[in-house]
Amino acid sequence: MATEFRLIDVTDDRGGVTEPGWLARAEAIHRQLRTDLPADYARRLAQVFANGARMSVAVEGEAVRGVAVWRLIENTYEGRRLYVDDLVTDQTQRSRGVGHALLGHLEQRARQQACDMLALDSGTQRSDAHRFYFREDMAISSFSFRKRLK
Repeated sequence: MATEFRLIDVTDDRGGVTEPGWLARAEAIHRQLRTDLPADYARRLAQVFANGARMSVAVEGEAVRGVAVWRLIENTYEGRRLYVDDLVTDQTQRSRGVGHALLGHLEQRARQQACDMLALDSGTQRSDAHRFYFREDMAISSFSFRKRLK
């Protein structure tokens, strides 16, 4: 029997934090993916939210089991899309359906916002994550190139 996770939007449609307690509880899980986040997590995330990002968490009881940071983007090659900046499941809770629940929540949000696409990037070293994304019917559609400026 699959575990039921509660999905909570931590931010509103303008990026305001509506659930500061859940934001605080999300930090430890988020840092499992983003180890270089600054010490003042809430302040950094407030800056990210002010620039269009939103956050949703999957919870079980009072514990955050997964975190998604996402945004709505409109571009010339995909139209309107929900882009996932970060998707992380607590490393002690993997293969329990947390990621599936979060992606389902994000897909529902994307459909509500009339998006044409749900998209994310994943580091080339994250082969376990890639297997999960393939199981979730996602496909590799392009290469992502970057040039470090700082």
